[in-house]
Amino acid sequence: MYRSFADDTAIVGCIRSGQEDEYRELIKDFVTWCDLNHLLLNTTKTREMVVVVDFRRPRPHPEPVIIKGDCVEVVHTYKYLGVQLDDKLDWTANTDALCRKGQSRLYFLRRLASFNICKKLLQIFYQSVVASALLYAVVVLAGGSLKKKDAARLDKLVRKAGSVVGTELDSLTSVAERRTLNRLLSIIDNPSHPLHSAISRQRSSFSDRLLSLSCSSQTD
Repeated sequence: MYRSFADDTAIVGCIRSGQEDEYRELIKDFVTWCDLNHLLLNTTKTREMVVVVDFRRPRPHPEPVIIKGDCVEVVHTYKYLGVQLDDKLDWTANTDALCRKGQSRLYFLRRLASFNICKKLLQIFYQSVVASALLYAVVVLAGGSLKKKDAARLDKLVRKAGSVVGTELDSLTSVAERRTLNRLLSIIDNPSHPLHSAISRQRSSFSDRLLSLSCSSQTD
């Protein structure tokens, strides 16, 4: 007999105009699925976070989620897959965590440099140990609502690392743009990718370039 665990399971539902039926039905279906597949939900570790997309409207206060008699705790921030998510779509809490992790790893980079290690090995250490933590999920951050002051804090640590390595290192924006472009090209070259058709429809019929999505603001 053995017991297995499945972490990082998330349920995402959309609540429009205070209508929570679809959201609560998703939760109900998931609990039923777990029962049918002999999976035990740990409700003490389950959290709920309500993210407001339309800030013009008053913040909703949905009824608490009850799973098997236990009330699910509502939180304002939650760490999911290594990223600190915020119910206000603010990345400050995540930036704080990245800076703390980056500072601690930058210390080891300085220690390594004190032994007169060659620049090439310092660059390898930076990319594998420091940058992997400091620029984690950078495509999501730079493409989202990351504040300029938070981006500046991360870039400051990159510059500090560059002074230790002895060369100019790629900034937050340049890394994000390069990774985004590589990801986009891989999707375009892969017809079986779920987003391939959606991106292909954005191609211009004249120049074959990708067109920007048209956006408009709605007012009540």
